[in-house]
Order: sequence, then structure tokens, then C-alpha cells
Amino acid sequence: MSESKIEERILTLEQQMREVIQNIQSIPLQNPGTKDWRKSLGMFDEHPVMKQIDENGRRIRQDDRGQGAT
Repeated sequence: MSESKIEERILTLEQQMREVIQNIQSIPLQNPGTKDWRKSLGMFDEHPVMKQIDENGRRIRQDDRGQGAT
């Protein structure tokens, strides 16, 4: 690839990155400082599928402990 093509591609990429950064910075923050992930804690506690996932995880960890002891 010729050097002029590489320089052209770099200039194009730099321009695209400037646009991406500008777009990201223009997005207004909604309630900065809110801990959104905390709102999801416990929301699936009583769901039967979640109970099955938890039970399977416990069983797998118990099996792993048994294998590590031998």
C-alpha cells in the first residue's frame, strides 16, 4: 500500500474518531451519579428460572470443591 494511501486512511480514521467523540460528548447525562445497576438487585429473586440457575451454580461449585479435594 502506498504511503499516500496510508496517510489518507489515517486522516479518514482521525476524522471519524473526532465525530464519534463529538457524538458521545453531546449525549446528555441522565441523573449523573445514579447507580443504575443497584436498581436491578433482587429483581429476579423469586423467579423460578433464577432459582434453578442459583441451584445449578451451587451444585457446580460443590462438585468443583469435591474435585479439588482429591
